[in-house]
Amino acid sequence: MKSRNWQFFIALLFTAAVVLAPRPAMAALGGDVSSVQADQQHMKAALQITTAPAYTVHELHQDTGTVVKEFISPAGKVFAVSWSGPFMPDLHQVLGGYFEQFSQAVQTRARRPGHAPLNINQNGLVVQTGGHMRAYFGRAYLTDALPATVRAEDIH
Repeated sequence: MKSRNWQFFIALLFTAAVVLAPRPAMAALGGDVSSVQADQQHMKAALQITTAPAYTVHELHQDTGTVVKEFISPAGKVFAVSWSGPFMPDLHQVLGGYFEQFSQAVQTRARRPGHAPLNINQNGLVVQTGGHMRAYFGRAYLTDALPATVRAEDIH
């Protein structure tokens, strides 16, 4: 398969995952912490909360094996999300108001050669995702919203 066709296939795969995925209510990137309880119930996920000096992580473990982490600032805002597992989460819900920016960047990226994991860095939004069937991973964060002591490497 030519690399251009491969990029088109990846963009098509992400679009299909978004359109066909169930739409749980999630604390979207840039949103606030108030919806985590609803997320847990809707996803039928176990919630584990970890506190770090500059943020809190709300980790949602689904029965399917997919784990979604929501990184919450002291002000109660979701400044980053990450995911891993056998199924992609609904990126429309996870990225919230930033989904359109991500979607446009994916379409632009699909026209470029190569078939590496997807890496978007535009206007303060970073989305990195990759994997293969039954082993997906990714993270998204807002560069301007990262707490002062938090590095991108802390989001996993």
